[in-house]
Amino acid sequence: MSGPPGTGKTTLAHRVASAIGCPAICRDEIKEGMAHATPGFAPGPGDPLTMRTLSTFFDVIGLLVGRGTTVVAEAAFQDRLWTPGLSPLLGRADLRILHCTVPAEVALERITARSANDPRRAAHEDAQIPADARLRTHNAFQAVDLPVPSLTIDTSVEDYNPSFAEVVQFLS
Repeated sequence: MSGPPGTGKTTLAHRVASAIGCPAICRDEIKEGMAHATPGFAPGPGDPLTMRTLSTFFDVIGLLVGRGTTVVAEAAFQDRLWTPGLSPLLGRADLRILHCTVPAEVALERITARSANDPRRAAHEDAQIPADARLRTHNAFQAVDLPVPSLTIDTSVEDYNPSFAEVVQFLS
């Protein structure tokens, strides 16, 4: 599950994982757990937990897949991070890519709302990145480009487009 920040990846990842009966492995939730266990942690670009989170995320996915577990993996990584992390799994797992998308304005509204309402977001640098930089990042996002089936989902509509049922069917 990929897409720029604020595109509904985590919400959809948990919903999909629940529907198919498997764990959702979410990069931000791993970082939040690391921040919780690190008193005095201050987020920022290149903070000390970011790289540890990256390797932990792919280690957990690799461990679970290696043990025969279906997983939904979710992060706002662009292709340059997803491809090296997922390539070793190409022969070991039936990978599918879900790419979440919304208009940039919707993503910015969601980021602002969650930063204000979710204390766990303090583990991330959300508040430190200005809106104009977020817009540039959103508009320049490079989707995962692996030779596996992929589906783009507009999460700005009520039941998604394509619908949630179609998303689950794509994964079957």
